[in-house]
Amino acid sequence: MRSVHAVLISLLLCLSACSSLPYRDPVKISVVGIEPLQGEGMEVRFAVKIRVQNPNDTILTYSGVALDLDINGQPFASGVTDESGSIGRFSDTVVSVPVSVSALSVIRQTYGISQMKTLDNLPYILHGKLSGGVFNTTRFVDSGTLNLPGPTTGSR
Repeated sequence: MRSVHAVLISLLLCLSACSSLPYRDPVKISVVGIEPLQGEGMEVRFAVKIRVQNPNDTILTYSGVALDLDINGQPFASGVTDESGSIGRFSDTVVSVPVSVSALSVIRQTYGISQMKTLDNLPYILHGKLSGGVFNTTRFVDSGTLNLPGPTTGSR
């Protein structure tokens, strides 16, 4: 009987500890740039630059970033970095994450895009996490559209 009481008291203490954690609004992520990097073999590499906005009254500390990028409904690139830092209260910063694109992803995207009449408004979804330890990992999702340059036509 004492062990049941001990378990119940422990559960109540855990629940009260979780409820005392401060509420945080979700971070806001947006892609602000993509730059080419040196690849290996048949892979293509890019540095995806994301702006991370902290809309909270507390400093957000992170020690690693992971992300996945889907384009046109298909997995396209993924990457990680062990970059660490902090984002002040009500401020933002740009984080650069190197991502790899496999040859298969390039072929799949090329085929999918070739079926389209225009390269405007390709939907993308970026999802990932800012690692901050057991209780401070922040997950994020950003979506939008990309406009890729198409072939130019014109007379000379």
